[in-house]
Amino acid sequence: MSKDAVDTAQVAAHPEAAGTIPADAGDAGYSKGLKARHVNMIAIGGAIGTGLFLGAGGRLRDAGPALAIAYLVAGVFAFFVVKALGELVLYRPSSGSFVSYAREFLGEKGAYVAGWMYFLNWSTTGIADITAIALYTHYWSMFTSIPQWVLALIALAVVLAVNLISVKIFGEMEFWFAIVKVATLIGFMLIGIFLLATQHEVGGQTPGIGMITDHGGMLPHGVMPVVLVMQGVIFSYAALELVGVAAGETAEPEKIVPRAVNSIMWRVALFYVGSVVLLALLLPSSVYSGDQSPFVTVLSKIGVPAAGDVMNLVVLTAAMSSLNSGLYSTGRILRSMAMSGSAPRFTGVMSRSQVPYGGILLTCAVCVLGVGLNFLVPSKAFEIVLNVASLGIISTWVIIMICHLVFVRRARAGLVERPRFRLPGSPVTEIVTIAFLLAVIGLMWNDEEVGRKTVLLVPVIAVMLVAGWFGVRRRVSQEADRQRLGGPQR
Repeated sequence: MSKDAVDTAQVAAHPEAAGTIPADAGDAGYSKGLKARHVNMIAIGGAIGTGLFLGAGGRLRDAGPALAIAYLVAGVFAFFVVKALGELVLYRPSSGSFVSYAREFLGEKGAYVAGWMYFLNWSTTGIADITAIALYTHYWSMFTSIPQWVLALIALAVVLAVNLISVKIFGEMEFWFAIVKVATLIGFMLIGIFLLATQHEVGGQTPGIGMITDHGGMLPHGVMPVVLVMQGVIFSYAALELVGVAAGETAEPEKIVPRAVNSIMWRVALFYVGSVVLLALLLPSSVYSGDQSPFVTVLSKIGVPAAGDVMNLVVLTAAMSSLNSGLYSTGRILRSMAMSGSAPRFTGVMSRSQVPYGGILLTCAVCVLGVGLNFLVPSKAFEIVLNVASLGIISTWVIIMICHLVFVRRARAGLVERPRFRLPGSPVTEIVTIAFLLAVIGLMWNDEEVGRKTVLLVPVIAVMLVAGWFGVRRRVSQEADRQRLGGPQR
């Protein structure tokens, strides 16, 4: 481990030795304006996003009802990742989150890779979100004449303007976005249960177990389609780690984070697995489509056209929420990196309202490229960026688990102290999770149309990361020396 990482670990373990200086320079200047209800709803909202509201339709069509099993399996591993991150947060809260922990336990190279892969994840996820917003808006006939790329650009401009105001506004928006998403999903599930119990026809068919047994069973297209959709399923859980970033801007993370993390598992079971099971029981999986929310599909077929409009408005809200979260998290991550020299200096700039607007604007710049993607290939834009984003989130989760492995090893050596809130089964849990995540990338090779091209991007991304490191390593070394000597940040 590098000398600067050792120093950082010592400061983190003994904060009284550092006075008011934070262990991570990137943590200075934030307002701590997020309250418990904000963080709790951010955690809930992170479990309900575009991947469920839009992506589940196409995946259910391709994989069949067994998609529920894929959500459950991936959800268990997602819970392990967030549990590990939660333990690290309680050890030392940081707005730099896993990038800060990678700096401490893996050195600056680890932090550099973690930060830029996370940026890749959220910048491409932002493209997926604005694509989803454009698709949702096209559901209404009055907007069909407006090009998809124009709607995507408008959505990006609106969310950017809101995100730049203050963290309190972000917290309030995510709180109410999450309230809307949770209330709507519960409402849909109640409607679905009522339709099942009364055997009310949906689209001219009687819902029930026959929707599965009479249409090919759990695996109508075999096992391979279930395997191929796994990267998309993981993408659905991509915002769960946001609770680790948000913890750096709350006053009492030791009280808030355990409660938020521990509730993730039942959310996964209820919202994802439960919703997919209901969808499979209400209509044959072949009826669902990749360009329409499966919830809209169901509600539009029960004879109440307005129900589809309402649900479409809700899923539009979910996409806006995801885009808002992406801008928030990348702004904080890039600032942590900028303060160590591994990101452009302008991404470390804070506004008067204590918002790191430089990093937010950089993420928006990449999303603008996504507007161009919507112009060139509107029918494939969502699928393309979803696969690339999956590479980013998988690498981020792998790094979190590696950091936790090193953290536990240090704790056993007496160098750091583990909090009472812990990931069970270490080191087996981390190793199995890492193996699963790497296997998902390998399995993407079987998808010749998009997945294989995505896997081929791995060496390209690796080369870009190596080239970028050689470009910033001198500045990283200089910033590390300056921080050790207590000099001013530039």
